Amino acid sequence: MAKNKDSNVLANNKRASFDYAIEDTIEAGLVLTGTEIKSVRKGKISIGDAFVRFDNGEAILWNANIAHFEQGNRYNHEPLRPRKMLLHKKQIEQLMSSVTRDGYTVVPLKVYIKNGFAKCLIGLGRGKKKYDKREDLKKKDAKREIDRTLRDKQKY
Repeated sequence: MAKNKDSNVLANNKRASFDYAIEDTIEAGLVLTGTEIKSVRKGKISIGDAFVRFDNGEAILWNANIAHFEQGNRYNHEPLRPRKMLLHKKQIEQLMSSVTRDGYTVVPLKVYIKNGFAKCLIGLGRGKKKYDKREDLKKKDAKREIDRTLRDKQKY
């Protein structure tokens, strides 16, 4: 029996697809401490405000909120600390060169567990203008209306 791919997704960044036109995606590993990975496995992570920066040839995830682990006592982690992302050197260089272009940024799209490791799907996106966002909303409403009429016709 095939597993559902989205069943192990722990956090989605729904705002990213609204604010950015995602052109490329890359899977990256996350360097987490013991209490962080336990909180992530429970789904206590938020990446709505998160972004990726490059420091000294390393990709760093900023503003990802991982809640405190309940049984972590004094060994608990800082919820908003910067976290290193595991990428190949060529991938980092490619992303760094893309970010230097006008209007491009790297945003996290999903956080999930794969083979026991925490992974983050990051996307290279170009910021959308206000008219692009309105256009997307119009397309979404039109698709919803079409689906609704088709569903209603099938009932009769």
